[in-house]
Amino acid sequence: MIDIRGLAYIVTQIDDLAEWAGYAENVLGMMSSPAPGGGLYVKMDERPFRILVVQGAERRYLASGWELPGREAFEAALAELEAKGVSYVLADAATVAQRGMQAVAVLTDPSGNRHELCWGHLSDCQPFVSPQAVPRFVTGDMGLGHTVLPAPDFDATAAFLRDVLGFGLSDIFNFRPDPAAPPVRIHFMHCGNARHHSLAIAEYPVPSGCVHVMVEVDSMTEVGRAHDRRIAHEVPLSATLGQHLNDRMISFYMKTPSDFDLEYGFGGLQLDWDRHTAFEFTRVSIWGHDFGVGQRQEQAA
Repeated sequence: MIDIRGLAYIVTQIDDLAEWAGYAENVLGMMSSPAPGGGLYVKMDERPFRILVVQGAERRYLASGWELPGREAFEAALAELEAKGVSYVLADAATVAQRGMQAVAVLTDPSGNRHELCWGHLSDCQPFVSPQAVPRFVTGDMGLGHTVLPAPDFDATAAFLRDVLGFGLSDIFNFRPDPAAPPVRIHFMHCGNARHHSLAIAEYPVPSGCVHVMVEVDSMTEVGRAHDRRIAHEVPLSATLGQHLNDRMISFYMKTPSDFDLEYGFGGLQLDWDRHTAFEFTRVSIWGHDFGVGQRQEQAA
């Protein structure tokens, strides 16, 4: 089984890098700097970056970078892909350098989402100093947070993530916007760390290539301060403050410059997978998280 330890980075695209730099620094409270070979690094911990923004005409999410523990695990992953007949491409030297890794293997799942398996991140020993005085983001061996990807070819994608990439099922939500129609499935999945989920898949297409990405801070105060910055910089709200039922995260959602959403949260569950039992939950949140607010804002505009 492929030994994925966490979400190392994401890659996103925009036509105006300065817009993402301003959003990262002034709203998220992260650092930004030029990336090798072009693009923008967004830094949220001791690593040089966790979000890579590249230049392109279309505003969208491009890739999820999944970290393996070392060279042996990476080579074993390639052998596993070959044994199962899964196509992959080894990234060229420029891409590997831009990702700040020793090696990167690129593959796509049955719904067309791009996944990058990687190992051996670069470290420049430079501290994270937030321009908005955010003390820290919860990363480390749990990765940058989680990503939620579209999976219109749901069964094949779920099987690929489980049987090829080795993700385990955390829990299930069957969304029923129309009681007379089949539910829209959303599966939450974990890998080799304690975070409740590092990946989720949703049974519908998303033009931006991503439903949302989650970043976590270590206090409710920092969630509130980020919400104030969102208001001050007129960033559209996608869901009001609330607490999720499954991972207990207290968070709000807002738009990113690349048109997918970002969840800014605190207090997510960390689990012992030997003791966890997967389950289906029947409501998204214990309280709050009005996802209709974004639609109402668009209609009002």
